Amino acid sequence: MADRSELADFLGAHPPFQGASPAVLTDIAAAAVEREYRGGAWVVGPTSKPDGADIVWVVLTGLVVIVHPDDTSPADVPIDTIGPGGVFGFSALLAGGTVEFCARAIEPSVVLQLPGALVRPLFATPTGLAFLADAVNSSSAYRGGPVEGSAGRTVGELVSAPAVFTPVGTTVRDAVRQMTEQGSSYVLVPLRGSRHGIFTDRDLRIRVVAAGIGVDTPIEKVMTSPAETVTADRLAGTVLMDMLERGMRHMPVVSARGEVLGVVEDSDLHAASTRRSFVVRRAVASASTSAELADAGRLVPRLVVDLFKGGTDAMAVSAILSVVVDSLVRRAVEIEWTARPDVPRDHFAWITLGSVARREAMPSSDVDSALTWSDATADPDVRGTSNAVPRTRDEALMDLAARVHLSLDGAGLPSDTNGAVASSPRFARSAGQWERAAAHWLSNPFGDRGKAGTSGRSAGFTPAGDSGLIMSSLMIDGRVVCGPRALHTVPEAYRRLLVDHPDALRLQLRDALAGRARLRSLRDVLARRGGTFDLKAHALTPIVNLARWGGLSVGIASSSTPARLAAASGNGMLSERDVAALTEVFVLLQRLRLSHQIDQITAGHRPGDVLIMADLSPLERSLLTDGVREIAAVQRRVGYLAANVGVHR
Repeated sequence: MADRSELADFLGAHPPFQGASPAVLTDIAAAAVEREYRGGAWVVGPTSKPDGADIVWVVLTGLVVIVHPDDTSPADVPIDTIGPGGVFGFSALLAGGTVEFCARAIEPSVVLQLPGALVRPLFATPTGLAFLADAVNSSSAYRGGPVEGSAGRTVGELVSAPAVFTPVGTTVRDAVRQMTEQGSSYVLVPLRGSRHGIFTDRDLRIRVVAAGIGVDTPIEKVMTSPAETVTADRLAGTVLMDMLERGMRHMPVVSARGEVLGVVEDSDLHAASTRRSFVVRRAVASASTSAELADAGRLVPRLVVDLFKGGTDAMAVSAILSVVVDSLVRRAVEIEWTARPDVPRDHFAWITLGSVARREAMPSSDVDSALTWSDATADPDVRGTSNAVPRTRDEALMDLAARVHLSLDGAGLPSDTNGAVASSPRFARSAGQWERAAAHWLSNPFGDRGKAGTSGRSAGFTPAGDSGLIMSSLMIDGRVVCGPRALHTVPEAYRRLLVDHPDALRLQLRDALAGRARLRSLRDVLARRGGTFDLKAHALTPIVNLARWGGLSVGIASSSTPARLAAASGNGMLSERDVAALTEVFVLLQRLRLSHQIDQITAGHRPGDVLIMADLSPLERSLLTDGVREIAAVQRRVGYLAANVGVHR
């Protein structure tokens, strides 16, 4: 039995107990019930749940996992892992609901049971509200405390050692010796630019030993080149799913600027896996027709609901959803390719745009897309194909895109309503055409009356009506999900805006500040819709646009909103405080947005971004109001600096 004064000190060192008076901590410690559990024992079991929800649990020592009530096998993937100081059960306490999660000690542990009557008032304090804002935005039935495992962590956080490098020309023998000496299962080989090759212990077995290749062979003959990489801000669970899909065991992690930070292995990421997401991914992978893909797509909303109600952080749910959408898109492309063997396959790339590209998808997100292909790609060869009509490469690829989107529509992923789809000539061009279009946008950001493009090979690179600001914003966010990444040429043109095109950078900022964060728009006032609020239009989009400009100001094009903000910190316009505030508000709004859409899905409605203020709890309304004010304050500060000091960065 722990000393009660020591127990009070322990509680006072962890949220939401930080800031509580010594007298309150003493009372809570005196009322605490201390329980010991052996490894594998249930703390809250399927048949041992408390009748009420007036208890909060705190891990004193050891490790406890939170699991879904249906996942009671030791082999099932846990929702959260709670270490010393972690709190769980507070969602049911605050919502007045029943305890609908299970908890198991995975090693000898001591857990405190605290009476809800003493703990509940702490959540109304500034420390308690901050804890709730960080941990949960809705009365999630299964939410535990802060994640101690890798489920909600980025791959950058999981990098534990510097990368192991060896130069081009190293023999397999010397590379293996280096791997052995450094206890590594891989070596990276620097190539031109920021690319790298990778040689792993698996390559040694398959490409060298099994193939009968001599160990004096230069390593570049047997390595994988170029190696796939991920940025450090990617969530571990989504990276693991990408690796499993591609049969990879090692993934180099790079900074937003492309520097290698380290390498993560699949074993580092397995704790972040989500069983239900794998069920959906298996259904997608096994689909061989559009009808089967539609069946797989119908599993996605339930996956999102289960993830969120199971306690997964909203940002993680959004990232996982984005990866699942990627897999549906890739499979749709593969299915349509199989049905149309005459359509070119080599030197072709499908680009996802918008929130899915930033890995910030929501259930309401539609699918924005673009196509790019090598300028040397030939027209389809229809010889020997029955009933085939000769087409240009452009026509064939855009027709493929139209069929892909039709398949995705059937899978519950509607196309962008504004026409940002790969079947449109405006969003389907060769790599050279995209490169020339980007140069034109930089010189003509507001568009011109240039000749409209056509669907044939002679399609113009700047269709009439193109707005350089709008098109560049869409394409800068773009991410290749199928095909060679090098074919996506637009982001590269925007990496040196500060040096080569400072006026274009100023226009990007002006455009980012044009959409002001506000609780009520003039349209709302005139329509007497004061009781509603559009989360995306009036709060999230201003942050996304500011982050895009911030990333461009420091040479970063495609990336997530939080990563762009972090990179732009201290760029001369956005202070560290501004970045911290915008990031915190962005995460808060994504939680609130997902919670709102989950409620809509559960009620059988189409998810959307307009919420009714009266439906929010007082805490949610307060957090939303404060968040919008923070965004507006940052916009005013940046606008003032831009007007009075100038955009230097």
